[in-house]
Amino acid sequence: MLARSLQKALYRDGAGRRITNPSAGPLFGTEASVDDSQSGIIYVLRSKSDHPEIAANRNLLHKIGVTGGTVVGRVANAAKDATYLLADVEVIAEYKLFNINRSKLEKLIHRFFGSAQFDITINDRFGNPVRPREWFLVPLTVIDQAVDKIVDGSLKDYEYDPETASIRLASE
Repeated sequence: MLARSLQKALYRDGAGRRITNPSAGPLFGTEASVDDSQSGIIYVLRSKSDHPEIAANRNLLHKIGVTGGTVVGRVANAAKDATYLLADVEVIAEYKLFNINRSKLEKLIHRFFGSAQFDITINDRFGNPVRPREWFLVPLTVIDQAVDKIVDGSLKDYEYDPETASIRLASE
C-alpha cells in the first residue's frame, strides 16, 4: 500500500526520481537449460589478406560479429566481400548465445571495442571504396575476457584500453 502511494507521488512530481540497481544479472547461464533457445553465435575471425596493413597486424586484427546462422555459412564468400577485407578468413573463436537480442549484443561489443576499431579503406570488386567497421585491433585473450564479462553481466563496469590492450574498470 505504501509502495503504491510512493509510486503515485513520484509520477506526480516532475522532479521525482527513482534510484534502482541497473544490473539485470547475468545474461547467460553457464549451461543451457531445456527452455533456452539458441539465438546466435558470437564469432571471431582473422583475415588471410596479403594487404600490407592487414598482414602487419594479423595476430592482433580480429573481426567480431554475431550471426543467427552458422559461421561457416556466414563467411562462405568472404574473398568476394569487402566486409571480410576481400580475403579468406580463419574462424578463431565461436561463442553460442541463448535468449538474447543479437543485434543489440553486436552493437554493445562494437561500442566496447570502438577505440580499437581498425581504420582502413579498401576498394570492393567494383572499385568502390569501402570502410569495414567490424575489425578491431584487439588480442584474442581480451576478446575472451570481454565475452566472460558479457556472460556474468559485468561488461558495463569495464572499458577497453587500447594503449595497454587490456580491459580495466571504467573511469567514472
